[in-house]
Order: sequence, then structure tokens, then C-alpha cells
Amino acid sequence: MSKPINHVVIVGGGSAGWLTAGVLAADHPALQVTLIESPDVAPIGVGEGTWPSMRDTLSRIGVSESAFFRECDAAFKQGSRFNDWREGGGAADYYFHPFVLPQGYGETDLVRAWLDTGAAVPFADLVSYQPHLCVQGRAPKQPATPEFAAVANYGYHLDAGKFGLFLKKHCLEKLGVRYVPDHVTGIDSAPNGDIAALRTRAHGPLAGDLFVDCTGMQSMLLGGHYGVPLLRQKHVLFNDSALAVQVPYAAPDSPIASQTTSTAQRAGWIWDIGLPTRRGIGHVYSSAHTSDAEAEADLRRYVAATGGPADMPAPRKLTFEPGYRQRFWHHNVVAIGLSAGFIEPLEASALALVEMSAAMVSDDLPANRDAMDIVAHRFNDAFTYRWERVIEFLKLHYVLSRRTGSDYWHDNRRSETIPARLRELLTLWRHRAPSRLDFYRIEEVFPSASWQYVLYGMGFLPERDHVTRRTDTAAADPYFREAAELTRRMLRALPSNRELLDHIRLHGLQKI
Repeated sequence: MSKPINHVVIVGGGSAGWLTAGVLAADHPALQVTLIESPDVAPIGVGEGTWPSMRDTLSRIGVSESAFFRECDAAFKQGSRFNDWREGGGAADYYFHPFVLPQGYGETDLVRAWLDTGAAVPFADLVSYQPHLCVQGRAPKQPATPEFAAVANYGYHLDAGKFGLFLKKHCLEKLGVRYVPDHVTGIDSAPNGDIAALRTRAHGPLAGDLFVDCTGMQSMLLGGHYGVPLLRQKHVLFNDSALAVQVPYAAPDSPIASQTTSTAQRAGWIWDIGLPTRRGIGHVYSSAHTSDAEAEADLRRYVAATGGPADMPAPRKLTFEPGYRQRFWHHNVVAIGLSAGFIEPLEASALALVEMSAAMVSDDLPANRDAMDIVAHRFNDAFTYRWERVIEFLKLHYVLSRRTGSDYWHDNRRSETIPARLRELLTLWRHRAPSRLDFYRIEEVFPSASWQYVLYGMGFLPERDHVTRRTDTAAADPYFREAAELTRRMLRALPSNRELLDHIRLHGLQKI
């Protein structure tokens, strides 16, 4: 009889480890979940943006959203704003990738109708109310809106260090996760090649049935013990370094941005994330195209130009190897988080992939060892597909840029750096809009609407003379009017981001 899966051991804490522990423990009360974490290894502490999926994840594990906002210094995020990506200059060089789908998405050909209007209004601004909410700094809900409910779809900005501690507290106090603060000193193997137990310095051998590797870029179990290689992607996405800094607001009542702002630079881009108490800012760049000193100078110029202090503190340097594992689940080890891979923080896919991974492990948790290899094969297939789509979507931003003046942007447009599938899609999209025909899985990482927002925000326009399908462009007019009316109503009714966050801090949100 095959051995049942009764005990899951998670190695490593941080957001990945504690999110996984929370999902497993909440979904499977009879399952023993143990998390072992070295007390001397601090989490990386970056990754301050989430997708709207995080609302479902936090609700799934039984978290109070009000407590989350207060304890994680969290704010609302309604999408991303991209500055200077198209041409590299001018106040008009920006566009939004909002979290809400276009009005009428899937009902009619919005793109053809937009082109027939002359495309004078940016695509996202015409089909969605959310870019206007972001420009005006509005919150995505009202004080009376219950926890996790939304008027406009939203995710979060958060303090990553505080988030890990918040999840840890919830897992230990509410979900019965066993915590072992200790160092892993060795690995005991079973006759079939599985990991039988982890040897620890103070607690001896720690046996388990399934091990989750959340050890970060070290990838102690999957990469270190099993030698599963990293499929490096630097030939596609060049960025391998980041400088991160935290800066105060100019005044205590300064507006809090409702979106992540990404501003293109000579050899990378700068993120700008607003929390209630400070801004998190960082410069992601390619070490092959600029030096650390030049990157820091660009970062300091940006901070000064956007109201930051003249005496900005020294930034924290981070390096990474862009890539993902050849397999994510091998024998009885599954990697989640940085141990599975990392590309770059553009579009905040890192935490979303953690959520997806934890959910799939929990939803498809094998009953016994015989079923594990089947589940592992399905998991590997799903996440290889997802990593490939993430890479293509991020590369899309660079491929479409018309910036000049540096080798970085020119090299990003070289055909040999563009994945073959993305090249094919761009050829198709010269004649039609991205659709479900291009992204056919039920749970796509980025829906076709996201690709439309970026394509048309970056100035990529289909060749209308070659469109063969007959469409009724007038059918889109009611949806354009609906988006405009929703914009007017929401701008009148919704508070500012800071106003709602102050309300939550003092009064909380009502529970559903």
C-alpha cells in the first residue's frame, strides 16, 4: 500500500513559505504542516506589489483585511503606469495597465472600434474607468465596502518584511502550523531517491512526506540536493541587478499613488510604490549595459525629481540570475518562490506565481506517494507554461519601445532576443487583436486584455487595411459610453487612497 501524504515540511519562511503554509493548513486541517526556517537567514524583503488574486488568497486562509492593512503598512494597487517607455520623453509618454477588464471585453471588437475613432484617446482610457481613478489618486472602494469586496478591482502594495511576519503570526496562532527555527545541516535520502528527512542542528532529523523548497535563490532542495538546473533567460530579459531604497513623503498628508509606477531609464527602469508611511523605489537594470554607479546616479536623479529627499540614503544592492527551473516538482520536493525561479519585478508576477503554486499544490495535493508523480507531472506542465508566458509578456514591453540613445533598448529589439512564440503573435496581431485564441488555458497568467493594454499603450497599431473579418464597430459605442459614465460616477463617489487607508487604520472595514 502506498504511503499516504500526512506531513508537509516547508523549508524557508518569507512570503513564499508562510503563504504556502497558510494555504495548506487552511485547506487541509488534518494535514500536519511544519515550517523550518534558519534564524540567521533574513528574507530578501522586496516584492511589494501584488495582483488582485492576493485578496482571494488572504480570504482563503482566514485573514482579516483590516488587520492586514494595519500590520503590513499596505495600500491599494489598481494596476501599473508606464512612463517614458514608448519614446523616452515628454509628459504624454505614459499609459496604464489597469486591473479591470475593458467594458464590453469579449462582447465586441473594441480594438477595431477604437481604431475607427482615430485612436486619439489612449485605448485604456477609452475602454476602462480605472486609469482615471489612478490619475486622480482614488481608492478602489468606499469605507462601507466590506473586506475583500471591491468597487474597482484591486491588489495591494505592502511592506514585504512585515507581510512575512504577519503571515507567520496568523499561521502559528490560527492555523496550527508547527514552527521549527533551526538550520538544515544535511539531507537523508530514501531508497527510492525521495527525501526521507532533513537533519537539523538542534532538532535532529525532521521527517516528512512532501517537502516544499522555499529557500530562495539558494534552492537548497531542488537545485542543491537534486541538481535541477536553472534555465537561464538573460538572453531574453537582460536585467540582473537592482538598487532599492525607501524614502519618506514630502508631507504626512502627501497623496498615495493608486498604482505601481514604472519609469524607463537608459538601461532599465525604476519602480515607485506608495505605502501609507513611505515610498519604495528601486532601479532594475542590466549590469552588461550600465555600471552600478551610473544606475545609482539615475536613481538619485529620479528620487530628487519626484519629491524625495536630497540626502537619499544609500540604496540596497540586489543581484539575480533571471531564469526558472527545468522542473519545479521532482521526487517529493516542489519549489515555490525564488527557489523555482525569478525574472524581474516588472508587472509583479513573483508573488502571483507563489499564490498559483501554493493553490495548485493544495488543490491537487496527492493522497499518497503513488499519486505524487502524476500530480508532479501536471504541476510541471502548468508552471513551465506559466513561466514562458510571463517571460513573453515582460519582453513585450521592451520589444515595442522606440527608445533610442542606448544599446540596452536597441539590444532588446533584436530579433534573436525575442522568443519565437512572441514573434509569431506579433505577426498575427498586426491583423487582429489578442484574444482567447492566443491564450487558451482557463487560468492564464495574463489574459488577452492585459496584452491589449500593453500593445496599444505602447503604440502598436494593427494594420486595418488587412483586417478581413467584418465587424460592427457601432456595437462598441455603448461600452465606450458606459466606461465614461462609470468614470464620472466613481470619481464623484470614491475617496482618495489616503483617505480610505486612514479610515481603515482608525475604524477598519466591515467583515462580509
